[in-house]
Amino acid sequence: MSLRTKKLSVIKFTKDFLLATRLLQIFQPFNKLFGFIYNFNLLTSWVHKHKKDKMLMNDFYVPVRDYNNRLKSFAAIVESYNLKDNPVCYLEFGVFGGTSFKWWLSHCDNPDSRFYGFDTFEGLPEDWGLFAKGDMQSGIPQIDDKRGLFIKGIFQDTLHGFIQENSPVFKNKRKVIHMDADLFTATLFALSQLYPYLQKGDIIMFDEFNVSTHEFMAYRLFTECFYVKLRPISAQNNFYHAAFEVE
Repeated sequence: MSLRTKKLSVIKFTKDFLLATRLLQIFQPFNKLFGFIYNFNLLTSWVHKHKKDKMLMNDFYVPVRDYNNRLKSFAAIVESYNLKDNPVCYLEFGVFGGTSFKWWLSHCDNPDSRFYGFDTFEGLPEDWGLFAKGDMQSGIPQIDDKRGLFIKGIFQDTLHGFIQENSPVFKNKRKVIHMDADLFTATLFALSQLYPYLQKGDIIMFDEFNVSTHEFMAYRLFTECFYVKLRPISAQNNFYHAAFEVE
């Protein structure tokens, strides 16, 4: 019997023994803590690997966050990629009051640009950290620009049908995808649905990227499972807001 075969036998025996005895369930009360530590360590390693990457801007490390600094990132991306005049397809997941949606709508002037905002508009569909299901409820924002459209409902119910009806839009314009849904489930689902339509040069932004068990975990699993390469191009508030270009 080879050494490799012996190791496999030991692994199989150990796994089956633990399944039968339920021994490791003594740690079950600490599952969330262990999960947080694991994902936060992965986030820490990722940040320190990329903190010196060449980007449009990166403020790491700052002791105090200023949430509005993300607008600097927006502006730098618009200028660097000439998005003011060229047509874009902007997709925002997690609209809330519409602040960022309206910003992009007002800073991208091409009449052929299109802007789509996805949200339940009834609050979070599940708990998120200190926020409970139903928090962050906001009505559909009012806009007077016909290039913009809001799609109400959870992404799992609305996104697939929307993509099927609007696939030409995805193929003919640079996509700017703003992930601001907070939740791991919502973020990973949206990314997985958009995967077939991603093209080199598309931009994906995460508004809570350094929340290790939600948007960062969705980013990590998406890039690992779909073999997608995303190059960091901007980071604000210690990677709380982070933007990437599809390579």
